[in-house]
Amino acid sequence: MTLRKPQTFARRKFLRTATGLAAGAFGVAFLRADEVPKNTSPRAIFGDAVEPDWNQRLTITVGPQKADLVGTTDRVIQAAVDYVARLRGGTVRVLPGTYRMRNSVFLQSKVRLLGSGTDSVLVKDPSTTTKLIVDGDHWDQEVTLADPKGFQVGDGVRLVSKDPYGKGTNIVQRTLIASSGNRFKLDSRLHERFHLGGDPQIATNFALLQCTDVADVAIESITLDGNKAHNDMLDRGAFDDGSIRLDSSNRITVRQVTVHDFYCDGIVWGISHDVVVENCHLYDGARLALHSGSGSQRSIVRGNRVQRSAEGIYFCWGAQHGLYEKNMIEDCSYGITIGHRDSDNLICDNDIRRSREGGIRFRGGNKAFAPHRNRIERNRIVDSGPDKGVAIDINGETESVVVTKNELRETRQPASRIGVLIGAEASDIRCLDNQIEGFATAISDLRKT
Repeated sequence: MTLRKPQTFARRKFLRTATGLAAGAFGVAFLRADEVPKNTSPRAIFGDAVEPDWNQRLTITVGPQKADLVGTTDRVIQAAVDYVARLRGGTVRVLPGTYRMRNSVFLQSKVRLLGSGTDSVLVKDPSTTTKLIVDGDHWDQEVTLADPKGFQVGDGVRLVSKDPYGKGTNIVQRTLIASSGNRFKLDSRLHERFHLGGDPQIATNFALLQCTDVADVAIESITLDGNKAHNDMLDRGAFDDGSIRLDSSNRITVRQVTVHDFYCDGIVWGISHDVVVENCHLYDGARLALHSGSGSQRSIVRGNRVQRSAEGIYFCWGAQHGLYEKNMIEDCSYGITIGHRDSDNLICDNDIRRSREGGIRFRGGNKAFAPHRNRIERNRIVDSGPDKGVAIDINGETESVVVTKNELRETRQPASRIGVLIGAEASDIRCLDNQIEGFATAISDLRKT
């Protein structure tokens, strides 16, 4: 054993030396990663995301006339999306017209949906609701309706029922794909129990545009009309539906989109990362205009205008590391609310005006779930809430929040209004260089000193 160690060492040294000599003999240089020459003229190679910047990509037009695909329903838009997706991406151009929607358009990866601004309008058809009259189990792929009037094959539907075993409410989204009388087949099985004892119901509720498990999608310059006056929200918002809904999707851009009269939420995204929503206009909604959904990371919400909705920007659970800037929020119940584990966000340079209940409200809770380490900077908040209204309300066991360089103003009578309210259980709340005018109390700090 004592003789083999030097031999082994010598052999390894020889191999390293020989390898270096061989490389030198054949003119091969060993480079660090930062010394590798850059490819300034890439070629398209299968499986490689790096490719040329092509001058022209596939575009399919949809419209009422003189289009590649002629029609004014969700089906013709879906056909164009599927065609472009089959060829690995491109643009679906929605020409001016009004398009009646009886189901979602399900967007696919690397597809850009481009409208003609306010001239391309997707309108939600009036909703229809009825009861189920036959028990549905998790293996069933059909339902029996009390009244089939208003339901058609191809419709998007939502089913809602109390769970027979006390688990709460069962909610599923499906498409009707076949029918005989009042019996309808679904595109997939129920997965949940819809027993008659739970008062099961079905309605033609759905998002107008849906992204599920997709990436690199753009939705631009199109108008969505939720037709709130003729649509009932069957699940009372438990499904967090929106005119645009993103689920488990990455790198989605929603730009210069108008959403109005939405009967649930405007734009909602959940467990979806690197979502960009910018320069959109949302107004006259029943619930939440911009719903930054559960677990979503690195959202950018910029330059949007929100008017007359229940909440302007709503942080759901675990919306983190996002940038929310330069938004105009007017005449909503709350301008912005932020809550359960919504940490490490920058909320800056927004205008929040005439909120009916409050400007920015923290939905506190216990320390494990409170929204920590958020920064509220350079916002302008004017005329928040009723006589006891609060411009910025930080409550619960919230920690490490910076409120700096904001302009908080009341142009009405001071009444009992407060500029910044810091709850008794909050900690490490820093208020720096804010301009606070017209309130009965500028800063109310309920913490024990």
